[in-house]
Amino acid sequence: MRHFRLLVVGNGVSAYGSYLNMVALNVFIYQETDSALAAGLFMAVRLLVSVVSGVVSGRLVTAYDRKRLMVGADLTQCLALVALLVAPDGARVGLLYALAVVTGSCSTLSSVALRSSVPEIVGPDLRTRANALLATGRSLAMITGFASAGVVVAQLGYTAALALDAATFVVSASVLFSLPIRTRAETEPPAQETAEAGATGPSKAAARARAASLVLLRATPVLAVMILVRAVDGLGSSSHNVALPVYSHDLDPDHPATFVSQFWATWAIGNILAQQACSRWSGRKGRHGPGERAFAIGSMVMSAAFIVVFTGLPTPLAVVAALVAGMADGLTEIAYVSRLQAAPDEQRGRLFGLSASAENTGFGLGMLVSGALLDVFSPLQVTGMLHGLAIALCAALLVVMVRQARGAPGAGPPAPAETPAAAPDADPASVSGSASASGSASAPADEPPPPSASPTAQESR
Repeated sequence: MRHFRLLVVGNGVSAYGSYLNMVALNVFIYQETDSALAAGLFMAVRLLVSVVSGVVSGRLVTAYDRKRLMVGADLTQCLALVALLVAPDGARVGLLYALAVVTGSCSTLSSVALRSSVPEIVGPDLRTRANALLATGRSLAMITGFASAGVVVAQLGYTAALALDAATFVVSASVLFSLPIRTRAETEPPAQETAEAGATGPSKAAARARAASLVLLRATPVLAVMILVRAVDGLGSSSHNVALPVYSHDLDPDHPATFVSQFWATWAIGNILAQQACSRWSGRKGRHGPGERAFAIGSMVMSAAFIVVFTGLPTPLAVVAALVAGMADGLTEIAYVSRLQAAPDEQRGRLFGLSASAENTGFGLGMLVSGALLDVFSPLQVTGMLHGLAIALCAALLVVMVRQARGAPGAGPPAPAETPAAAPDADPASVSGSASASGSASAPADEPPPPSASPTAQESR
């Protein structure tokens, strides 16, 4: 874990630059164009690119070295920021949209590669602790980045803020490049399979990889539903993000930023507390991290707490609800990421790519829907509708898991875990059967599968 802790520091530094950049760039583009539409279009381009690049990133991290991809993504974002800094004033507006494309695609690629690599960096049995460390690092970076953005921009200017962001990517890339970590499973394909891959070509191999991922989702339908829950949760997340400034203004028109600051600071504290609790829990001998049931229950609690925030409670009680929402959010993030990491290495990248596209699609669609609904309904009604969808879906997921547990012969609930990779020409039935035979599919639903014997080794929400 020593190397992984250094990776967490590098990733946290990069995340700090990204959150600082998020504030600085939004204000910078408005200042350059004097148009709120241009600023909104910048965010829309970045989000749309993130949705599309999720699927592409899944393919890339499956086919290529993940460490090199992450280093390349960091350096590419650094170069894009430097190009913006040295460009003449007249060319900056066009470069801003090019920067949106670069940052949207590279950040998604880096996230997918990092999450896919964690079980290989730290080993399957330590992945929950590693995810908690990464999530904590990013939460601290978010607090620091948002808190310092105003000071940095006000005291040093936009140029200094963007230069600082570029420097954080250099730090992250340097740390990654210097660490002796392995990001892929050490498996050699059989000679016959290698010969067949050479004969059929890369397109055939890619088709087989996609088929194997579909087989995995068919064999573990709960996993597919968890990805759907994350997409619907994106709708809910966008609703409270859009509604929060409106609600805060209604509470105190003279100081509309006060409640927003209190909300996010308290949410971040709850997030970190839950992440540290998960890390300590999973670090105890014989205990695994949160599983599928914890994910479903945590998602329901999180959505309910976000709704409660908008019910008009006194500020201290609303802040407590924000704390609960942050804790539940931290729990579900670790449970979700750790569960996807239980998939075989050759399928893990595509799952995280699909997940990134689903989450960004839900969030982007939710931003549009929430903005339109707030013209007609109150913040409480909007958050209640969209977070209510997530609660209903999670309740259905819990019912399915409980029924599966009661219907299983003998024991506890069957949690889909590390399903073996499908052979190139294997059919879904044979793959599903092999998963059952391996014993991983009969693990309890609220625990990840038992760790493998390989002492491999790394990542975060």
